[in-house]
Amino acid sequence: MGRGRQKAKNTKVARELKYYSPSTDYSALEAELNQKAGDENEDYVDRWADDYEAESDDERVVDLDDQN
Repeated sequence: MGRGRQKAKNTKVARELKYYSPSTDYSALEAELNQKAGDENEDYVDRWADDYEAESDDERVVDLDDQN
């Protein structure tokens, strides 16, 4: 019997979250993005590159339908 009250609470919370818009400090955001962009370019490491470089032509999977 308490489902209506719980649903109303959930609807209220969802509506508050949907329409909530905090103030944004754009200058701090710009500074953070510029800092991250500079760091990524210098320290970028492709974690998966070793997996693909180790494959040779002989080890690759061949689709049998394409061999006809």
